Amino acid sequence: MNTRYSLRFHLIGAVAARAGDEMSGPALMLAGFASAGSTTDASSLLAGITISSAVGGPVLGALLDRAGRPGRLLAGALVLYATGLGTVLAGLGRLPFTVTILIAVLTGLLGPALSGGWTAQLPRAVPADQLPRANALDAMTFSLASLAGPALAGGVAESLGAPTAVVVSVALIALALPAAWMLPARSGRARATRTTSVISDLTAGMRVVVERPPLARATLTSVLSCAAQGMLTACIALLGERVLGGAGRGAVLLSCAALSALAANAVLARFPHSVTPDTIIWGSALVQAAALALAASGQPALLIVAVFVAGIGEGPQLAALFAVRHREAPERLRGQIFTTGASLKITGFAIGAAAAGPVATRSLPGALALAASVAALAALAFFAVPLPRRGSCPSRATTRGR
Repeated sequence: MNTRYSLRFHLIGAVAARAGDEMSGPALMLAGFASAGSTTDASSLLAGITISSAVGGPVLGALLDRAGRPGRLLAGALVLYATGLGTVLAGLGRLPFTVTILIAVLTGLLGPALSGGWTAQLPRAVPADQLPRANALDAMTFSLASLAGPALAGGVAESLGAPTAVVVSVALIALALPAAWMLPARSGRARATRTTSVISDLTAGMRVVVERPPLARATLTSVLSCAAQGMLTACIALLGERVLGGAGRGAVLLSCAALSALAANAVLARFPHSVTPDTIIWGSALVQAAALALAASGQPALLIVAVFVAGIGEGPQLAALFAVRHREAPERLRGQIFTTGASLKITGFAIGAAAAGPVATRSLPGALALAASVAALAALAFFAVPLPRRGSCPSRATTRGR
């Protein structure tokens, strides 16, 4: 590990990149609406830049794992992502909208670089004994970004215009470039043992996720939890309108969840060994299920409490997921496993949001009850994946191909 590269530097870069990412989606939606005057076109931009991450994540992760200087590749991905955002903005109203959507889809292929791809490099920034605390702090950057990004997008768009909000998101991503570029190089030994093809690595990475029960458990539970979170997000506008007196107030609920997630991870970072990450993953799913059931009550005070409780479940679950991935992923496949996991979670979120939309239109409490059921299912799914009998699990020394 390069002693000149500190955890603080890594976290500052992560906050900048992820805040820019969280800001870019709402900013693009606002810019698309301002340009075309169509909510359909605006939402299509957001869908285009997120949906392709399911494809880009595994490939990007495999390339990061093969790179002698993964930080350089990560920095290149950030540059291309920021360039794609700028190109989408420049194309609005000037290029055919289908071309603009295509550019957004291509840009989205690099989205996992700002989430899983960045987190996969964390062991290069800290010694092994500091990794649990670093995981919690890294998870806090997601909560901080989700708290600041949308608020920045709305504030800048309101005061300076939606196109300026996109430009600011690009600038934030660019601020992360030094932290990415300066990531320590992979050891010479790790580079020397790389003899497989990218396709073989992709296959091996997926096999690790499926065949290592602790990792399979964590992945399945987190994806289902993300689906439940997507369902809640799809209900936010209606919750704001029907419970809080204005659709715009629904956005405040997302900030409440991000704030409590941030606080919960701050406590977890203070006591990183208090609970095992595996227990946190399924326990947090149950916390989210209870929160979503409470949100269905339709009472303003209970709704706000429910959203805060949901954040308390979401934040530690993310930190625990990172801990399990770092623990279970072989060094040569770590980047791929992180970016693949991020892609699966984004897909789960999108599917949940799409499924809850029509249900919420007919019955808002029904949609929230469905979300609570999915979160409870996430906790049950953790135990549906059986652990191997003691002594039958192969050691890492004999699973180099994985």
